[in-house]
Amino acid sequence: MLTSAWTKQLPLDHITSITPVGGGDVNKAYRVDTSEKPYFLLVQPGYPASFYAGEIAGLKAFEAAQVLAPRVIANGSIDGDGYLLLSFLTSGHGSQRELGQLVAHLHQHHEPAGRFGFDYPYAGTSVSFSNDWTDSWADLFIHQRLDKLAAHILKKGLWQADDQATFDQVRTIISKTLSQHHSEASLLHGDLWGGNYMFTADGQPALIDPAAVYGDRELDIGVTTVFGGFNQEFYAGYQETYPLDPGYPFRLDFYRLYYLMVHLDKFGMAYAGSVAAVMNRILDHGVPENQERNE
Repeated sequence: MLTSAWTKQLPLDHITSITPVGGGDVNKAYRVDTSEKPYFLLVQPGYPASFYAGEIAGLKAFEAAQVLAPRVIANGSIDGDGYLLLSFLTSGHGSQRELGQLVAHLHQHHEPAGRFGFDYPYAGTSVSFSNDWTDSWADLFIHQRLDKLAAHILKKGLWQADDQATFDQVRTIISKTLSQHHSEASLLHGDLWGGNYMFTADGQPALIDPAAVYGDRELDIGVTTVFGGFNQEFYAGYQETYPLDPGYPFRLDFYRLYYLMVHLDKFGMAYAGSVAAVMNRILDHGVPENQERNE
């Protein structure tokens, strides 16, 4: 719980209460009520204010794309703890189809020069990614994401030599498959699991906690399939608005693998079996001669 001395340094007047909010595993989160209106506060103990630079840039990119998300109010550091103060969205219920349409609308915003990456790295508490700009989606996804995760996992002893050998085979399939696929640099949420969307009190879909990057939109869609929270109405709304390219069902496994590797690196062996299962499925499929056969 935040101390009163800490909260007095927030750039808000007339705070009436601060209530912890659960649901995340990266930040400490709070609802801050004032005499005027509520706010949402994220705190990262022991990290500088710059910890939130990527999230702030992502939220501002969402705002520019007219995608509903919390708006940035303030960012700073208090007694060595970085914080991010956001507008508060009151939760309600809404349409999964409209949520799918909103995500499709986000993905229709492309990086003007066709480059993949972002101006800020993804700063995680377990593993971070550079997001260095590149002309190749495969370069960003494989070199900046998968390879870094594999090295982390191996170093932590969560993989053995045979696991690394399997990954090396899978990596070859991913590389060859992506070389046959045209990727466009869409604005992505970057961490689109079921806990990172909501519906507002008036039923509008909104996206929260972005790890924004310009990349292949299939990454976001693949992540939505890992832990649930999205129904067929969501995918129907998405496909109606911005249909996915032929062969996407097979390629989604690449992004399931990525997301499960993130969780293996962060949470340990509980995810080892899921990672192995996806790698084996990719190996069983092999490199498609014609990606359209995977529809």
